[in-house]
Amino acid sequence: MARTILPGRPFPQGATWDGTGANFALFSENAERVELCLFDRPDAPETERIELTEQTAHVWHCFLPNVQPGQVYGYRVHGPYDPERGLRFNPGNLLIDPYAKALTGKVDWNSPIFPYRLGDDDLALDIRDNAAGMQKCVVVNPYFDWDADRPPKTPLGESVIYEVHVKGFTKCHPEVPQELRGTYAGIASRPSVEYLKKLGVTAVELMPVHDFLDDKHLTDRGLSNYWGYNTTNFFSPDARYSSTGDLGGQVAEFKAMVKTLHREGIEVILDVVYNHTSEGNHLGPMLSFRGIDNPTYYRLVTDNPRYYMDYTGTGNSLNMRHPQVLKLIMDNLRYWVLEMHVDGFRFDLAATLARELHDVDRLSAFFDIIHQDPVISQVKLIAEPWDVGEGGYQVGKFPVLWAEWNGKYRDTVRRYWKSDEGQLSDLGYRLTGSSDLYQHDGRRPSASINFVTAHDGFTLHDLVTYNEKHNEANGEDNRDGTNENYSWNMGVEGETGDPLINELRDRQKRNFLATLLFSQGVPMICGGDEIDRTQHGNNNAYCQDNPLSWFDWNMNDRKESLLRFTSKLIRLRRKHPNLRRRKFYQDRAIRGSVLKDILWLRPDGAEMADEEWNAGWVRCIGMMLNGATIGDVDETGAPIRDQTFLLLLNCHHEHIDFVVPAGPWSMVIDTNEPEMEPGAISVAEGPVRLVRQSLMLLMEEPA
Repeated sequence: MARTILPGRPFPQGATWDGTGANFALFSENAERVELCLFDRPDAPETERIELTEQTAHVWHCFLPNVQPGQVYGYRVHGPYDPERGLRFNPGNLLIDPYAKALTGKVDWNSPIFPYRLGDDDLALDIRDNAAGMQKCVVVNPYFDWDADRPPKTPLGESVIYEVHVKGFTKCHPEVPQELRGTYAGIASRPSVEYLKKLGVTAVELMPVHDFLDDKHLTDRGLSNYWGYNTTNFFSPDARYSSTGDLGGQVAEFKAMVKTLHREGIEVILDVVYNHTSEGNHLGPMLSFRGIDNPTYYRLVTDNPRYYMDYTGTGNSLNMRHPQVLKLIMDNLRYWVLEMHVDGFRFDLAATLARELHDVDRLSAFFDIIHQDPVISQVKLIAEPWDVGEGGYQVGKFPVLWAEWNGKYRDTVRRYWKSDEGQLSDLGYRLTGSSDLYQHDGRRPSASINFVTAHDGFTLHDLVTYNEKHNEANGEDNRDGTNENYSWNMGVEGETGDPLINELRDRQKRNFLATLLFSQGVPMICGGDEIDRTQHGNNNAYCQDNPLSWFDWNMNDRKESLLRFTSKLIRLRRKHPNLRRRKFYQDRAIRGSVLKDILWLRPDGAEMADEEWNAGWVRCIGMMLNGATIGDVDETGAPIRDQTFLLLLNCHHEHIDFVVPAGPWSMVIDTNEPEMEPGAISVAEGPVRLVRQSLMLLMEEPA
């Protein structure tokens, strides 16, 4: 019986099921023919091939009645194979729909997934059929019972972000059901949610969940692309994190995870990779964009379009100058907000997205479109403000709606606690929201996403334990990864049974965490730092999908103590608006007198002199935050008041007696006494002992 084929619509792109059938729409400006291929099962041969005869504004489309969710499909796109003109059409390659909402199966590197024959150069076409070794697309049911789901809409300035890997978080959790470990459902499980609530974070920032590819050079060594910064498709949540299979269940499972976290007041931020795809350079595989319309989707070298511009070090860069690519990304962002209910995005190597030509242009088309979009402009937008291209370090230069990973914060705080000279002036900016970076264009302290550690680099435990990276397990002779020279390890590298060294290291961890949570701006905690997660010196564990990267939930006294301490810091920050101000510090006139928002003190109790900020020998400082001058109002319009705090930092290798202003004060935090209850100790006017490499937070007691 002949299948009924209707013209369908050019919008929306992708496969859209409406209850009676599915509309298929694919953009290709340079194609000569497009064929839709249907499969009964992911591992079955192609059962039907349908030529799309309708074309509207370069979108090829049709409607197939009676197609149901779970239908497996792909495309074959015909046109010239002429790499020297940038054209790489090859109908022998089954291609993934860029708008596919779910993918099934895995790429088989032993199949002819390259458009040319391996061993030859890329100019010679290989027309062998690769369908048996390709991932395929799945028609999904878009309907989901969101019930009364509401986004928490936590103001960015009140957020505490927790960067975490979907699989690594629960893979070894003994209280998560075995079948849910390492999945979206695992994060939504009761033990996981209770842990996040106990910790006190307001948002999880998930490392990439868009469907991604395991690189051949990794699979050949028995490794995988664990981090996921190698996207194949932007719409489909990766099925490797699904407990319900890969025929569309991954979509509903992801939605259920978001719904559960929202119910508990926890937001979901996605780490997204729009700067490149998994197809790599001119010698890479043909999976999707390259075979559909290579010059549309990729930045090609202008005078030699056989090759790709590479601003990311991964082989290619998306062509942000083309309207279809901008449309793809905007459609994708809206999809994840409107259909998947996520609360924001962290953009990997975001400087690449701004490149109109070769320079980074903060007023590029991408940012213009983001700003005018009524959906995307309302969610959290966080940039990793650098890439590997010339002029790619753009910290402090993104537009006003954007927050940024503040790499300068990370570097300065690390150097200060290592007791490097000359850090004090820069530290003052970092503790107070980095006004030197963000105030000039009207942004607020919340533009600064503060962090000391992240997925890329040492964990907090390893930062204070190792002087050198130990990436031997990655199989690259320890050449990969950044040479992090901020670690501080008392002259003894690696794990040790020496209780004195262990205590000094533990105090440094607490110093970093307390500095992070008591700095103005938005703190981001690298998942697992609060329970002493270690990668044994590997600072580039991108390919380690094994216990080296997974959370170790075998708790001991040291882990429990650090967890309690971190939770205590977060509770204090969330309770006191003086520790998370919405605006930068400024002196204020109140009842005829000038009150200072902030006062910088020397250990003798006197104010810091201007010349002392750049004196290399100054390593101990006090920062008093005036609770009467927060400069904000509550919902009724009344001025917000809070306690005055005094933050004392001593990175020196000797104890220091610090003269505090007239009190009384309550001791709230002492990194030398992590189990101390806030307020258990009162401090009158006079000196307090700051032991070597320690931090204290004092709170003024009510009159």
